[in-house]
Amino acid sequence: MLNKKFGLFAGVALAGSVFLAGCGDDTADTGENGESGGSEDPEFISILTGGTTGTYYPLGGAMANIIETETGVDTTAEVSQASAANMTSLADGTGEIAFVQTDTAFYASEGTNMFDGEVIDTVSAIGALYPETVQLVTTSGSGITSFDDLEGKSISVGAPGSGTYINAEQLLEIHGMTMDDIDAQNLDFGESQESLQSGQIDAAFITAGTPTGAVESLGATSDVVIVPVEQDKADELIEKYPYYAHDTVPSGIYGLTEEVPTVSVLAMLVVQNDLSEDLVYDITKAIYENTDQIQHAKAEFIKAETALDGIGIDIHPGAQKYFDEVN
Repeated sequence: MLNKKFGLFAGVALAGSVFLAGCGDDTADTGENGESGGSEDPEFISILTGGTTGTYYPLGGAMANIIETETGVDTTAEVSQASAANMTSLADGTGEIAFVQTDTAFYASEGTNMFDGEVIDTVSAIGALYPETVQLVTTSGSGITSFDDLEGKSISVGAPGSGTYINAEQLLEIHGMTMDDIDAQNLDFGESQESLQSGQIDAAFITAGTPTGAVESLGATSDVVIVPVEQDKADELIEKYPYYAHDTVPSGIYGLTEEVPTVSVLAMLVVQNDLSEDLVYDITKAIYENTDQIQHAKAEFIKAETALDGIGIDIHPGAQKYFDEVN
């Protein structure tokens, strides 16, 4: 909240001009706590997550509870269109913290891909969280067992402007295809699940921590198949786009009887730059020291010692202060 002071324009003109000269410019650049940066910390924090059937939303809800308990700041998790939309929303000031893929945050900082020509430089990192597995999901009835089977098929490639869309585009590229070679559908995770169940689409790209709620729900009514990204193609992808890493979808989830090789990016938390160092320090400390309160399988990956891995944008000074203390 900006602390703007308005002078008195009636009465004693000289006193009013002295007041304005003494207070006007300084308060535009300094918050009540005396720190430069131009704003007080908010009384309310909104964490932008993703769809309700993804991984961001339940994690965001748990983190909101932790932040509110540990800092005293009212905090809620909000449903959103995930990575790319979250970066834009933070830049527009419609949220304070957001989940985003590391690759998407990098694109935003460079003004490339879905942010073509629109650099976002008002957002910085809190830290990395866990691998976000790129899952090409289908069912046994589709007959799809490899990327070669995708040509001409109806495939969900993620919500418009999502990081999943870029992942799909890059994986298709490595396999010698483009979006023009498939019947691309812009669906979110929940819509993808419903469309796979009803047979309206043949497969869906879903980039999220495993197990993903939408895929688990699909597995309750259908035999789930995860299409593998073979070793040579994964190597080729990582060489061209180094923010990817080798990953697997483990046996035992979605009814799978063996693990499936694929690739992943990282999920991370980002924050508006103008939140104070002290508040972001407290938020970072609250999250990374209370992961035992997060009832999700991905909590085991959220560790201070790996929080700066794969981060391609600036770290907020408050987060950096915390990690410098503990690492």
